[in-house]
Amino acid sequence: MSLTSADLGLLIQGLGLTAWMTLWGTLLALALAVPLAFCLRSDRVWINAPARVYVEVMRGAPLVLLLFLLYYGGPQIGLRLSAPAAGIVGLGFFGAGAFAEILRAGLNAVPIGDVEAASMLGINRLKCIVHIEIPQAARTVIPPIFGQTIILVKESAVLSVITIAELTKAASELATITFSVQPFIIAALLYWALVEAIAQVGLAVERHYQIGGH
Repeated sequence: MSLTSADLGLLIQGLGLTAWMTLWGTLLALALAVPLAFCLRSDRVWINAPARVYVEVMRGAPLVLLLFLLYYGGPQIGLRLSAPAAGIVGLGFFGAGAFAEILRAGLNAVPIGDVEAASMLGINRLKCIVHIEIPQAARTVIPPIFGQTIILVKESAVLSVITIAELTKAASELATITFSVQPFIIAALLYWALVEAIAQVGLAVERHYQIGGH
């Protein structure tokens, strides 16, 4: 059975929801990853150790388990999240671990001489971080950050377990109705288009930093 325009519309809606959830999940992950990265670089155990535990747990735990805990387990402790909110929070918490490691590595790659020179010139620590360390680290971390974002797009396929009608769920439901593999083929092409778009944005941002020298 061939797909109708309405069926294709459902898949496009699923793609839009996938992109929207991934965008907000990625932004939340980055917001959490920045302080985590600086905590990981701290010499103080009481700061470093909790951050390290969080990163290792998030990098080791399956996203689907985190989603179950947030959406189905949350109400047992008074945490009631809608499915989209649980999905965004789950993606954000899950991605923060990997993003934090990427940012930590990028900051560690900044030449120590530049940091020491800034200190000798009387530049305070905060200004050094904002104007010297972060801009230099950005050139290093941009490719892996966009790579991790692409991973989050693929991981978003499990959002269907908390009733979110993202692309994979839409394709699965259509395949059940039509008894055809066409929905999955089209879904695969739509995932490819989204991933390719993210990759191209990443390349453009990378070129900007290379040309601009920021």
